[in-house]
Amino acid sequence: MHPIVIIGSGMAGYTLAREFRKLSPEQELVMICADDAVNYAKPTLSNAFAGKKAPEQIALGDAAKMGTQLNMRIEPFTFVKEILAERHELVLEKDGVTSNQPYSKLILAVGANPIRLAIAGDGSDDIHVVNSLIDYRAFRENLAQRKDKRVVILGAGLIGCEFANDLLHSEYDITVIDLAPQPLGRLLPSHIASAFQQNLEEAGVKFALGTTVEKVSKINNGEDYAITLANGQTLVADIVLSAIGLQPNIALAKSADIQTSRGIITNSLLETNQADIYAIGDCAEVNGTLLPYVMPIMQQARALAKTLSGQQTAVHYPAMPVAVKTPAAPLTVLPAPVDVEVNWETEEFDDGMLAKAIDNEGTLRGFVLLGATAGKQRLTLTKLVPDLIPAQA
Repeated sequence: MHPIVIIGSGMAGYTLAREFRKLSPEQELVMICADDAVNYAKPTLSNAFAGKKAPEQIALGDAAKMGTQLNMRIEPFTFVKEILAERHELVLEKDGVTSNQPYSKLILAVGANPIRLAIAGDGSDDIHVVNSLIDYRAFRENLAQRKDKRVVILGAGLIGCEFANDLLHSEYDITVIDLAPQPLGRLLPSHIASAFQQNLEEAGVKFALGTTVEKVSKINNGEDYAITLANGQTLVADIVLSAIGLQPNIALAKSADIQTSRGIITNSLLETNQADIYAIGDCAEVNGTLLPYVMPIMQQARALAKTLSGQQTAVHYPAMPVAVKTPAAPLTVLPAPVDVEVNWETEEFDDGMLAKAIDNEGTLRGFVLLGATAGKQRLTLTKLVPDLIPAQA
């Protein structure tokens, strides 16, 4: 029997391998990875300063250690050139040498890539993105070399705000730029977003909203960068970090005639339209839902591990709130489904507010908790929200 092959060594790939090994200790398992296959928790990257963690302390294990721990053959620095779906084979390339890898089942855990804006100027190639431990190491090394502590962050979404809060811990001067009129524009109603922004501003974060970056130029012999905004403003920074969002990696799937939309389309069994090929993690669009968060990955991994072990199991999405790592403005969000019309009901506290998203039938479909007092209601409210993908009997 051919091995089960996982493409990708991110949180989705390793969590699946771990869950599968609990159920099936001996089935041959292979992981293919384009980078070094070091295992780490990506959410750690955006609060490593606050956690006093250097990049080398974030790694949980290298490829050799993980291969032994999970009884799995790991192929780092190996590229999948083609999926031959009908033959159940992959065409691989490593060190310039091409080979074929057969599989019995194939799991695409290929994640998502940072969206990169087309920005003019001779400094635009120096803009950092942090989507891996390798990226983060380069970012931290560059930060350490800078004499001043001025950081400009592109994107006031979840990751941009988390990095802004984290860098404050080390007394960096932070400015966050976004085209939207408010931070976390896709997650929060405007009145909560305003309060969240105010909390971060009081902690020291500066915002330039409703505008975008037109140009990043090197100045002072390449020591600094001038960031020209569409509103005419110019900022000077030592380092620029882009955190404007992620796009699921769908190119490999598309080339194998696997159906894609925003992500790789799967059913609730995480199956694609190609036999014995599954998708999991940030790249997977499950029943039309794309959730690039930790809890959905855990749910997917547990369900798929059972299916791969011979016990067909559909993924179950209970209500899964997201805790945003911004201690200066403690925030928990359970987004309402995008296709559901809701009205917001808000309750104010001395240290924040609670907003409930109520649908036309009076059902709670999501919520936002800002501040420690509101945060205490997380468990109670979560139990009231219907499952996003119900458990199947």
